[in-house]
Amino acid sequence: MRAIWKGAVSFGLVSIAVRLYSATEEKDIRFHQVHREDGGRIKYKRVCSVDGEEVAYDDIAKGYDLGGGEMVILTDDDFSDLPLTTSRAIEVLEFVPTEQVDPILYNKAYYLEPEQTAAKPYALLRDALTNVERVAIVKVALRQREQLATLRVRDNVLVLNTMLWPDEIRAAKFDILDEDVTARPAELAMAGSLIESMAADFDPSTYTDNYREALQEVIDAKVAGREVVQPEEAEEAPAAAVDLMAALRASVERARAARGEEPAEPAASEEEGEEPTPIKKAAAKKATPAKKTAPAKKAPAKKTAAKKSA
Repeated sequence: MRAIWKGAVSFGLVSIAVRLYSATEEKDIRFHQVHREDGGRIKYKRVCSVDGEEVAYDDIAKGYDLGGGEMVILTDDDFSDLPLTTSRAIEVLEFVPTEQVDPILYNKAYYLEPEQTAAKPYALLRDALTNVERVAIVKVALRQREQLATLRVRDNVLVLNTMLWPDEIRAAKFDILDEDVTARPAELAMAGSLIESMAADFDPSTYTDNYREALQEVIDAKVAGREVVQPEEAEEAPAAAVDLMAALRASVERARAARGEEPAEPAASEEEGEEPTPIKKAAAKKATPAKKTAPAKKAPAKKTAAKKSA
């Protein structure tokens, strides 16, 4: 790995010289835009919209659009004068409980490697964070932008997780959630059974990117000059209206069968005192005539047996 940043962690009066490495990498298969006829690469030119001339990269500045066709142009000198006090330092602000940091704030992860002379203070901060079960809230400047971040320990290494600022998180506003929609106790109990039947310890190594593997197979087949034949998948008919309890119950049984467990017995709330759903009411009406006819046929047989016994 190649270090992308060098600086120091400021921990009180202790300074820990470190190097920053990207902890993650994307595994997406990348493509180039090419001409369909001859495979030639498609290139883009930086052209000025005013004079139509191609512009060299060194002559490009950043512009802030004021609207109405007005533009404020900022140069590298303008950015260099900004007060980035954390340009070469990771400043520890406070230590907070891990569970208080909402995961939605996390952005990108980096490994911190200590310089040769900073191994001992590095180990001190690492072990102290492990013992107190807290994360350090820090500020750091990366790529000319000040960012909020956390310092935590993973696999005996300090990890810097950059975070979004609170005003960068969108509010979840959906009108449908304002409606008064509640689940019945029996439905909640069955949903809990489904969750319990699917409970497991998280092991990310058990999951794979099926799309990427299939795409790589297509690329390999193209290189080898063979055709990839994908098995046809049966199209499922659109599902009709299903009783929610019946769907939950079927899901529980399927999850138990997948684990080789015995089918679950109906809950007490299902057998008695459960409010019938519209679909169950309709099914009960259809079944009513059959129930009335059946006892009338069987009644004479029971009376005869009683007489013989007497």
